[in-house]
Amino acid sequence: MGFIIFAGSIAILFIVPWLDRSNVQSIRYKGIYSKVAMILFAASFLTLGYLGTKPVNELRTLIAQICTLFYFLPLILMPIYTKYEKTLEVPDRL
Repeated sequence: MGFIIFAGSIAILFIVPWLDRSNVQSIRYKGIYSKVAMILFAASFLTLGYLGTKPVNELRTLIAQICTLFYFLPLILMPIYTKYEKTLEVPDRL
């Protein structure tokens, strides 16, 4: 089961461009949901990396399970929140 989740965590990163339904590409112009999802994803990634260096105990296992949920949740929900969130207008280029 662990290997399947590990492989899924790598594989889902390859399909992110197809999951993003937003009409803008830069995080600067995206809505609040995309920004919160990015922070959640980054925080869970760093926390899981830190927990991977520590000995196992019950509390760390629980935190790792919650962070695993927060790792996958923004990516799985990306088609929904990027389709409906309000974005800023992209300025004209020179």
